[in-house]
Amino acid sequence: MAVLSKIRQRSLLLILVIGFCLLAFIIGDLFQSGQFNRMSKDVGSVNGKDISFDEFRVKVSNLEKSGQQGMTPTQAVNQVWNQEISIALLTAEFEKLGIRAGEAHLLETLKNNPNIGQNPMFQNEAGQFDVAKYKEYFKSNPEQEQYKKDLEKDAELNSKYMIYNNLVRGGMFTTEIEGKLKYEMEMNKVNFDYVGVLYSTIKDSDVKVTDAEIVDYMKKNEKRYKADENRDVEYVLIQDKPSPEDENEIKAKINGLLSSRVVYNKETGKNDTLPGFKGAPNTIDFVNENSDIPYDSTYVTKQSLPAEHAEALFNLPAGELYGPYMRGDYYCISKSMGRKAGAQAKASHILISYEGTQVPNKKEKRTKEEAKAKAEKLLADVKANPGTFLMLALTNSDDSSAQQGGDLGYFSQGQMVKPFNDFVFNNPIGTIGLVETDFGFHIINVTDKQDAVRLATIAQKIEPSEATTDKLYTQSVKFEMDAAKGDFEKTAKAAGLTVNPSVKVKAMDEMFGAVGAQRQIVRWAFEKDTKVGDVKRFEIANVGNVIAKLKQINEEGLTAVSDARPMIEPILKNKKKAEKIKAKMKGSSLEAIAQASGSTVQQVVDMTVENANLPGAGPERKVVGAAFATGTNKLSAPIEGNSGVFVVKPTAITKAPALKDHKDYIAKVKAQVNGYSGRVIPALKEEAEIKDNRAEFQY
Repeated sequence: MAVLSKIRQRSLLLILVIGFCLLAFIIGDLFQSGQFNRMSKDVGSVNGKDISFDEFRVKVSNLEKSGQQGMTPTQAVNQVWNQEISIALLTAEFEKLGIRAGEAHLLETLKNNPNIGQNPMFQNEAGQFDVAKYKEYFKSNPEQEQYKKDLEKDAELNSKYMIYNNLVRGGMFTTEIEGKLKYEMEMNKVNFDYVGVLYSTIKDSDVKVTDAEIVDYMKKNEKRYKADENRDVEYVLIQDKPSPEDENEIKAKINGLLSSRVVYNKETGKNDTLPGFKGAPNTIDFVNENSDIPYDSTYVTKQSLPAEHAEALFNLPAGELYGPYMRGDYYCISKSMGRKAGAQAKASHILISYEGTQVPNKKEKRTKEEAKAKAEKLLADVKANPGTFLMLALTNSDDSSAQQGGDLGYFSQGQMVKPFNDFVFNNPIGTIGLVETDFGFHIINVTDKQDAVRLATIAQKIEPSEATTDKLYTQSVKFEMDAAKGDFEKTAKAAGLTVNPSVKVKAMDEMFGAVGAQRQIVRWAFEKDTKVGDVKRFEIANVGNVIAKLKQINEEGLTAVSDARPMIEPILKNKKKAEKIKAKMKGSSLEAIAQASGSTVQQVVDMTVENANLPGAGPERKVVGAAFATGTNKLSAPIEGNSGVFVVKPTAITKAPALKDHKDYIAKVKAQVNGYSGRVIPALKEEAEIKDNRAEFQY
């Protein structure tokens, strides 16, 4: 009783203690899950403008629901992120320039939206977008008001972008001076003698580039070598693959099917003799009972058979067996079910469609009668000169195969519409004729036919057994534990494993080296608790176990020297080599310079700035440009080119004749700059201050 009394007295304290423990557990879980680890309520910001996490999450969810084939959650996040950055940057530009979109702009954008402009609900009798019907629909359906607002918000943004893009493109004009310069770069010619000493004449080992020099070069070109925060992760992959014992087991099973076998029958208490594959009364059933891949009745051409076994399989007599043999991960035996002549055919065609046929991108509008007349004329032309088929298809056919001269490649019976199919398979190679289908009129040329064989194949996949998988799992766990305590590379070597080269990943990357999409590994590498040297095992379905080690953390800033060296070292080495070469290129004549530098005097004629390839050196526009600038019979200073150091002595400079205008050359320059408007967003991104908090939200 005394004990019960004490318990009652302390019950309140006990309840408080239990409550505190539960609260601590819940709070700890929240911290662990990242709910309180987040430093921001926004997923990021662009030039100080926040991107709300809640709105961002909804957009990601909508994109995932749109069902874009093959898109992973991380790809959806990255796509929406890039869109949000572009929208933020462009919206700021619209505001700065005072760009506004009126109702006419919005309606034009909506009309070009296939979901609106081509929706019969919003079209008049002529099939055109009807503004009145559009407005009436949403007036009659107020529950759709939010959808309308979202739709018109997107339309407004797109309208403003069209105005902005037109302004940018309008500003990219090409002047007469630019056209003249282009003309002179193509047509002014120079002949010159020169001495060239290539950088390759000095061994790379004779020139050293320090880390400090690489850093200094990056600082001078900071924008080019700016790097986001990233991690270097090295790893060992222990693949979940079959053992030799697993292979032998499958091979024994397949070999056991070749001949008849005795099996004990529990029902009769006697031994039954079961026929082998060759003598099976029903081949199809035998395959389906014993193969991992069901029976396939398709006739297969020789080219489609496994290359290593194609000859034997294609020429296998009916009823005979071939194998066992390997086909990828499968151990197989095949029985010939016969051969079929002309099972596949190859043909080219010229399609002449007409109004009413379901053919997009018709070359011209025509009636059925006009189409037939044109097809008959083309047929006559092709029959008179079969060699013109390719060109006539290219210039006349309404089918996408026109770009291949009408060639449709190989196809089997039944793949084409019936009239087309019947013509091809019922006529010999070389036949040219005309058929009509629902697509229009086809001038057809039967160009080839192939025999094919039908094979009944028993294929059993060689997979790791449960015992093998358990053994590999144990090996993976042991290596993880050993590597966590010791040197990663030495531990791997002792275990007979290979350490793969380190993979560089950024916070929102998904791909992880040769292993592919492994977001879990990247996320682990960026967790706050993950330190350099930490090791963790990841089990990957159908692959095996990846044991990863965080090798290095690279903060935001300049590219790591080890990563930049392959790009910068050749540049700096050539600079140093140039100084060594120039020190030797002394003399008052080319002959003296050639002798001093161990080179020879060479000559080139009719060089232009646009065509500046020097023999044995490659493109050297700087050298050719210097030749024009130096003047006839004068010796240039040493010129540091792409491939070496050069001294030139021009012997003749021919100026191109003056033109009244340079419109053809202006057109050439204009064609080059037309695509420059696509550089606007990348340029804005480069100058913007972008803060990315996505990793804090467990994406």
